[in-house]
Amino acid sequence: MKRVLDFVWPAIGFIAVLASVWLLYREFRGQQIGPEVWRALKAIPPSRYALAVASTLLAYAALAWYDRIALRHLSVTHISWLFISLCSFTTYALAHNIGASVFSGGMVRYRAYHSKGLTAAQVAVLVAICSLTFGLGTMLMGGLVLVFEPHQLARFRGVLPDALTTPATAFTVGVVLLILVAIYMIGSIFGFKPLIIRGFRLEYPKPGIAIRQLLAAPLELIGAAGIIYFALPTVGNPGFFVVLAVFIASFSAALASNAPGGLGVFELLFIKAMPATPQAEVLTALLVFRLFYLIIPLLFSLVIVVLFERNKLKEVLHHEERHAAAAVVETRPMADRRPQADVS
Repeated sequence: MKRVLDFVWPAIGFIAVLASVWLLYREFRGQQIGPEVWRALKAIPPSRYALAVASTLLAYAALAWYDRIALRHLSVTHISWLFISLCSFTTYALAHNIGASVFSGGMVRYRAYHSKGLTAAQVAVLVAICSLTFGLGTMLMGGLVLVFEPHQLARFRGVLPDALTTPATAFTVGVVLLILVAIYMIGSIFGFKPLIIRGFRLEYPKPGIAIRQLLAAPLELIGAAGIIYFALPTVGNPGFFVVLAVFIASFSAALASNAPGGLGVFELLFIKAMPATPQAEVLTALLVFRLFYLIIPLLFSLVIVVLFERNKLKEVLHHEERHAAAAVVETRPMADRRPQADVS
């Protein structure tokens, strides 16, 4: 069954990409969006680009904090902030572009943290804590948005079932999300029994760890949404709160679709949820988001992976050379190893 699912989920993601791209094509069919997008990109002031870059740095700093929090939960304190930041940056840059199921579940993190002495079980817990941190942050921010601005979900009317877009339903969903976050905090404070899923044991973190989780994840979401907010024009900009609300809903749906990088799914939902802003300007802001949050980090992460693997290869080769030299010494005849007599 597991082998079947290994093929099913990628297929679902691929279908989601194709369907979204087709819907986007139908949305923009007959429009000359290329020149409009290019004009919109050039119209963004340098100061707004700088703020978008700052938002990107905030988002990736918060993601590095995810790993740091998980390591504190594991009582691992000997790994430097620089190493953690590089590992986190590489992991998420690859996962966001290629698919979280491929990399964030273990490959990059295992290679990096195993070199620092962590076991496979510890890396698995680290990955689970990081995923849980993001989930908690999404529930907290989504819950607050739906409780205080339940009408925001109406922006997805026609995309989501009508029953889910009414203010009453949105408010109820928001309350439920906040209750789940509260239960998690209560479990952390009072030390509830650990969660056991198919033999995998996950202890409730200490309250200090849980509080850090509820700070780090909203910072990452605020940073990521900030890229889009600053790339949108000031005229017709719906405001940061609206952009944040739409971002959380669209990004969550894109992740659930399993489409690599949420390609197509994210753009389609975001554009549909911003009917009062010209579509070309929304698309421009989303292109800036993909450039800053996905494409540029991916390029840097590939360089980091190559350098890391090259250094690991050098270590292996040097170890083999030392081992071979030691073996040669051990196998030399005893007579060859006797000191020569001084005949002078």
